Amino acid sequence: MNSVKLAGFVVPFALAASSLAQDGTIYPLEAPAEPNAIALNTGGVANQPAKESWFRQWGEPMVRNVTTATLTPFLPDPAKANGTAVIVAPGGGFRWLSINNEGWKIAKALNERGIAAFVLKYRLVPTPPTLDGLKESMSRTFAPPAPAAEAPRPPQMDLTNQSQDAEAAYALILSRAREWNIDSNRIGMVGFSAGAGLTMHCMLNSKTMKFAFIAPIYGGMGPVVVPKDAPPLFVAIASDDFLFRGQFGLIKSWFDAGRPVEFHLYQNGGHGFGMGYPDRTTYWWFEVFTHWLDVNGFLKPAKAAH
Repeated sequence: MNSVKLAGFVVPFALAASSLAQDGTIYPLEAPAEPNAIALNTGGVANQPAKESWFRQWGEPMVRNVTTATLTPFLPDPAKANGTAVIVAPGGGFRWLSINNEGWKIAKALNERGIAAFVLKYRLVPTPPTLDGLKESMSRTFAPPAPAAEAPRPPQMDLTNQSQDAEAAYALILSRAREWNIDSNRIGMVGFSAGAGLTMHCMLNSKTMKFAFIAPIYGGMGPVVVPKDAPPLFVAIASDDFLFRGQFGLIKSWFDAGRPVEFHLYQNGGHGFGMGYPDRTTYWWFEVFTHWLDVNGFLKPAKAAH
């Protein structure tokens, strides 16, 4: 089997390497079955020459060149269901999706807490069809940033496709809330890395999505303008994450706006830790997150939408 060694591509996945004893090589992967995926019918991607394809890195399946957005429901045991629902947005620099580590695994763990989870496979920026081309794209995406004092403000990325996908997912959940035993007033969004950026973008800009809570995990930490009715915010990031760089603007924005905020800065964990790894302090973030949900009443049984 052909493979590509991503020499030097160690910043976002160094944690996984230390935990899984793998070398970061990427391998082609046949597309897995996704029998429960629901097409969102939001359109395709302009100027996309390559077809959707899958690869494996650090033992995890990844998907790229997504042109058809889907939503995959993960529903809890009815005996555990509490009516809360979460849209889960994996990360990958908007060029691929770490759909298991930051999607399916998260959804299954949420199910154990009685939460209905919906993994959003959103449309992506095109990457080259070859694995060599993918390597170059990854290297550009996660190039080490310039020192904070010299770093130019990054250009604002056009998230029109991705936000349309999220809005369609939210609308679908609302339309089937009774069927899925969901309280339409208890829909939140959890995102990782680029998915965290999408989560924040949707909360700040969408006129159709009204989240009960949001949880951008290891996303950007810059300040934002917080709406008066902003939902409770939960943030977790590691101090050795290249996206952190000593910034607390996002947290201060929520605090200054007088909106509920919980922030966990972990000693180590790097970027892309997903559910966490035993040899890093980020290992218990998910338990902290679900305790936060519980304290805020989202794990208590609620009536389904009518």
